[in-house]
Amino acid sequence: MKKLLVLTGGGDCPGLNAVIRGIVKAARYEGKWEVYGSMEAFNGVFKDPVDIVKLTKKKVGGIHVKGGTILKTTNRGNPFKFPVQLKDGTWKTIDRSKELVGKIKKLGFDAVVNIGGDGSQTISQTLFENGLNIVGVPKTIDNDLHATDLTFGFTTAVQTATDSFDRLVTTAESHHRVMIMEVMGRDAGWIALHTAIAGGAEVCLIPEIPCKLENILKRIRKRYRKGKGFCNIVISEGAKIEGGEVITINKKEEGEEHIKLGGVGNYLRSELEKAGCEPQIRTTILGHTQRGGTPVAFDRVLASSMGIKAFELVEAGEFGKMVSFQNHKLVSVPIKEAISKYDVVDKNHYLINTARKLGISFGD
Repeated sequence: MKKLLVLTGGGDCPGLNAVIRGIVKAARYEGKWEVYGSMEAFNGVFKDPVDIVKLTKKKVGGIHVKGGTILKTTNRGNPFKFPVQLKDGTWKTIDRSKELVGKIKKLGFDAVVNIGGDGSQTISQTLFENGLNIVGVPKTIDNDLHATDLTFGFTTAVQTATDSFDRLVTTAESHHRVMIMEVMGRDAGWIALHTAIAGGAEVCLIPEIPCKLENILKRIRKRYRKGKGFCNIVISEGAKIEGGEVITINKKEEGEEHIKLGGVGNYLRSELEKAGCEPQIRTTILGHTQRGGTPVAFDRVLASSMGIKAFELVEAGEFGKMVSFQNHKLVSVPIKEAISKYDVVDKNHYLINTARKLGISFGD
């Protein structure tokens, strides 16, 4: 029997368990592979003793409906920049990639499936170049991975955001308030854009379109002049007011690839109040609620199918590839192509046109 190692890295995402289950089910169907899971991405391999579990039929039974990942995950497991704390309490990063590849092969694994976003797939590509048989599965609620039309988890995140937005509309109307809802989206505004259209927002602020405070204020006042009596705004965490900086929560933590964003909704509220916005303003930050919970049916189907496809790539020996959903078909693309750039919202995208003609302002 051949041995396959599966892991989930980066942020959690609705649908991860469905991918894991799909891989295990496909392996059982073929009958030539045993599937194992490394806990907390590659950290499970590094641990002594290793933290690796056999993924049996019982282990994955029914997990496709559950959020999160049974294999756990981490943002601090990059083998090329692995965080190590020194005796004096300070931290440094070291390259443990050769140790990782050697240990995976020593443990008898013939291949690896890495389920993750841009950061995880960048690691996949470099490990592939270092001799590891690896296949990628795209995962991100931000939907910003190149070379795939959709990533699983995105649809669930949009549904969660839209449900929350719908609730804020009714309370905004009841109190004649301006409601600002902050959603995830570091560099790409896909969640905010879809939510704004689905929920009927008056203003949508995304990283790709710098906004002007005076334009947002003008839009709010126009809304009230028309007698609507309330206004709802959706803003991506990475959105910027023209001339300003991205708003962060704190400094980058040791071992993490990115600084943490958050608070732009409250910042916008403060700036609007300073600029003389007359109505009361309230802010809601959805945060990790967008990552959690049960995946919607579409994401369960997409994630399960991607798990099956990933195993098929492994069995065919097509390593260095990532599963991709293109034109309603599952195909594979070189991981190198998938990480070549971010899929951000193009200003000429049809959804930007849709939003504008629905009367949604981007503050530009």
